[in-house]
Amino acid sequence: MAISQSIPQQLASRLGALLPHLNERQRRLLLAAEARELGHGGIRAVSRAAGVSETTVRKGIAELANEPTPLPGGRIRRPGGGRKNAAAKDPGLLPALLALVEPDERGDPMSPLRWTTKSLRHLADELTKQGHPVSATTVGKLLCGNGFSLQGNAKTLEGKQHPDRDAQFHYINNQVKEHQAAGEPVISVDTKKKEMIGQYHNPGREWRPKGEPIDVEDHSLFFRGEIQQVIPYGIYDIAANTGWVNVGVDHDTSAFAVASIRRWWNNRGKGDYPSAKRLLITADSGGSNSPRYRLWKSELAALAEETGLAITVCHFPPGTSKWNKVEHRLFSHITMNWRGRPLTSHEVVIKTIKATRTRSGLRVEAELDTRAYPIGVTVSKEYLDSLPIQPHAIRGAWNYTIQPHGRCTEHATDRSPRVIQSEVLEMLSHPVLTGMNREELTRLVALLAPAQEAKAEQRNYDRRGGKRRRAKGAGGVTVITPAARIVATLVHLRGICTMPVLQDFLGVTRSGLQQATRETRAILAEHNHTVRAIDLRLTTTQAVRDFVASAGSLQETAPEEALRHPAITGMSHTELDAITTRLATRYQARLQEIRHKRRGAELKKDPGAVIYRKITDEGRVLAAILAMRQVATRPVIADLFKVSPRTIGNALVELRPLLKEDGYNPTPVHRAQRFHSAEEVLRYVETMEESNAHSEP
Repeated sequence: MAISQSIPQQLASRLGALLPHLNERQRRLLLAAEARELGHGGIRAVSRAAGVSETTVRKGIAELANEPTPLPGGRIRRPGGGRKNAAAKDPGLLPALLALVEPDERGDPMSPLRWTTKSLRHLADELTKQGHPVSATTVGKLLCGNGFSLQGNAKTLEGKQHPDRDAQFHYINNQVKEHQAAGEPVISVDTKKKEMIGQYHNPGREWRPKGEPIDVEDHSLFFRGEIQQVIPYGIYDIAANTGWVNVGVDHDTSAFAVASIRRWWNNRGKGDYPSAKRLLITADSGGSNSPRYRLWKSELAALAEETGLAITVCHFPPGTSKWNKVEHRLFSHITMNWRGRPLTSHEVVIKTIKATRTRSGLRVEAELDTRAYPIGVTVSKEYLDSLPIQPHAIRGAWNYTIQPHGRCTEHATDRSPRVIQSEVLEMLSHPVLTGMNREELTRLVALLAPAQEAKAEQRNYDRRGGKRRRAKGAGGVTVITPAARIVATLVHLRGICTMPVLQDFLGVTRSGLQQATRETRAILAEHNHTVRAIDLRLTTTQAVRDFVASAGSLQETAPEEALRHPAITGMSHTELDAITTRLATRYQARLQEIRHKRRGAELKKDPGAVIYRKITDEGRVLAAILAMRQVATRPVIADLFKVSPRTIGNALVELRPLLKEDGYNPTPVHRAQRFHSAEEVLRYVETMEESNAHSEP
């Protein structure tokens, strides 16, 4: 039956209204249903009315006949249709991709991408090289489908957690609440990151006219010491929500940290808390306010004595410094306030810090501190034990209270290292310790001072990698004065006391003292100044003080001075000193070689160590000379030096080759002239000295 003229028009109007709202499969099925309803000629009529091909209509009719029920899951096409997935076409593609992106500790250690960025393009290129051609887009789809995503580093690792970590947090919280309830001040302190002064990049961005960024240096030579820096030390008052920043320019030492707290108290604290009797300080466990530093506790004791406050300090466990309030209540806001702004001068730093404000009411004050805080200053254990420091019953290493009553006022009124050393140098300069009177010592210091200055300048030149860029004197002061270097070196070379004892006396670090004595020893050798060691050993500072107080004379346990008589050695004192000086370096090298062979391993060297021996190196040289001249038997020589015959034998074995290399090969004395006891030797020397005294006009 033929289709009437009105049906295509009605059909076109109906399909035009419905088709835009249907998906591909629904449109196809609707057209098929309309064509089947029209009967013969319906396919062509529907095709013309909808503007589609007849094949599409026929495909819909077939789907209605073969698939009378809807497809599962709201699908448009049957499963398996379309182009095959890349992973399905290449079964080895996905395993190869996963091997490349596995974490380094689980992946292929020989992977070329182990040490480069694993971008989609790099991954696609590497897979193509391995025989799996694929695009970067496909790689991204495969990664997303297998649970991968772009991720950065997560700052969650805090190192090994201390077993008392949580308990310490609770203890600090209780201490803060108790002090605040009593109306006592509670402050959080720490040192902010050092900042460079100059036209240098500062992270962050600020609104500026388009295309007009602030020009800064593209790099800095900070490691060469050519850039000034500032050290902001922050004090945050937890209750008042106020901050104080002491901006230093020298070194971040414990003295600087406590000086910053002192400035806060004098300028702000005592005004905010006029009736305060106690002060609680919360600090981390590192940097200049570390609980391990004696100087930190010593300076706090001085502050307690000065202010009359009982100062309690609670330290956060190691690795938890970010829990300290000053970090996220003060420092973070300062950093945001000067973001994208070069810190071109001290004034810019101070004003920027002062301008820091928050909606919660934070107000910050800042001052520039141009005073010097030299490094290398230490406090003796004896002095620390005398301070009124009371460890708490709970984790006393982290929690302690310093009472304001103690003998620390004199110690802290002037922390200048030169003042600390004055009385000590006066005592160490005693002739019984240095081996020379004070006039000779003064002349020696004046003689060596230029050489010491030259050594210091050369050392600083090597550290900077070039000439100084700032005027001399701009920066820290020298902790060890020239006189202290000379005196410490003389006492050390004479072997009177150990390096730790000298360290406690002078209030300096061991490394600084070792460097000073090492340089001064070289200068003494350059000026042909010989320092003869003795066998006296004083192991504590109190032993040295007691010995000097008693004005004891340094009588040798072995009468080496008597044995130096030319009648015994066969040479003058000058010749004996010269040969001893020439052998000193080679003898030490030979000793190291002998010890190496005995131990079978390298000897760990400590340039500042003192080796305790019953006989000095000079004494060994003298004993070897007497043994080679055969003025007495080895037991007699051993009796003279108060050592065993084996020690004399070892000295002869060690020194005979060196003496022969130096040209010393004496003829043994006649048998009849040999001595058979120590008393005979000393009596003979005494007789010779008396005869020389009578022969003088």
